[in-house]
Amino acid sequence: MGAKLNLDKLDLQIISEMMEDAQISYADLGKKLFVSGGTIHVRIKKLQEHGIVKGTKLNVDLKALGYDITAFVGIFLEKSSLYDTVAKDLRKIPEIVRLNYTTGNYSMFIEVVCKDINQLRFVLHDALQKIKGIERTETFISLDESFNRKVEVVQDVA
Repeated sequence: MGAKLNLDKLDLQIISEMMEDAQISYADLGKKLFVSGGTIHVRIKKLQEHGIVKGTKLNVDLKALGYDITAFVGIFLEKSSLYDTVAKDLRKIPEIVRLNYTTGNYSMFIEVVCKDINQLRFVLHDALQKIKGIERTETFISLDESFNRKVEVVQDVA
């Protein structure tokens, strides 16, 4: 991954289409974009090799699977130099689905998904509090997710 990959209009169209429907076949996507399925395959492989496409994910309704609580937790570290160590420990907690290194009040911001309040209490009280380097946390429980959209991928006009 040395040189920056120059993405053309077709690359961006492929990315955009697959962000909408990652299960579309290369042949069907090729028809939609007026190129061969083989061209799509080669382009996807190139995008994967350069780390632009990092696999595909299934979009699941977590509430339908019984995960009723989503919370966001701001983490204050004793020292910012502890970030990597704390991040490694946070990765071991399966209820944490996202971790961001942030500016502002918090050093880190995590998203936690739990089946119920007892599981959230365990994560906050037992799991997080045992991690060395965390000074304190501030928790926000999500009451509803109003929307969650994909980034619109567009080509820069130079």
